[in-house]
Amino acid sequence: MRSLDADASASLAPRRLRLAQHIYAEGLVLVALVGWWAMARTLPPYLFPDIAEVFRAMVQLVGDPAFAIHTAASMSRIVVSIGVAMLIGGALAVLGRYVPALHDFIHQRLKPVLNSFPSLGWALFGSIWFGVSSFAVIFIQVAILLPFTLINISEGLREIGAEEQEMARSFTRARRRVFALVVLPMLYPYLIAALRISYGVAWKISLVSELFGARTGLGYLLMDAQTKGRIDIVFAICLLIVVFYVAGDKLIIEPLSRLYRARG
Repeated sequence: MRSLDADASASLAPRRLRLAQHIYAEGLVLVALVGWWAMARTLPPYLFPDIAEVFRAMVQLVGDPAFAIHTAASMSRIVVSIGVAMLIGGALAVLGRYVPALHDFIHQRLKPVLNSFPSLGWALFGSIWFGVSSFAVIFIQVAILLPFTLINISEGLREIGAEEQEMARSFTRARRRVFALVVLPMLYPYLIAALRISYGVAWKISLVSELFGARTGLGYLLMDAQTKGRIDIVFAICLLIVVFYVAGDKLIIEPLSRLYRARG
């Protein structure tokens, strides 16, 4: 009986911990909402709008077909930018690993420049070189996302030791088969990590890039709302971006992560 009681209490412990975590999380959200309500009562609406006002603005935006067009423009640029950054970053990481002559150039010269170059600098250069266009926005986003993908994929390749590759070469001498059947599956968690980081950063920088180089997108709407003094629209767009990010993470990235854990 004691063993059964001990097993039952042990199984309840993780549930209690998860329940406590949920309570703390929701409680802190409630505290943030109360703080928002208090700030809105002390500041004028043009500086800090009320929760109800922002909620009405969100409903208004969701029901506006023009908002759907701007959202689709931002999302499509984010998807393309992440894909291009993953491809270029992955190619640079592979070249730095398997072409010794390029290792120092990629990791000692190029990576520090990409990692430290200001995001605002890329935004200014993109708008100057390519004008107000979707290509300018995609260029800016790819340039900013590139170091994240390069670093993550490079770290994944570094974790693949000589023993694993030697074992793979004992079964086949075809480098493509070794890469496809051994290296790529071992890189999967690092690719997911690079995708998750890039996805979050892309939503942030998309607004900055669209401020400088686009006439469509959520960043353009933010600038338009700011110039018109519609701070409620600014709040609403920012909160809707959070909703879009969480939806994409839960519906796309998290299933990909679970797929890897299921295979493992």
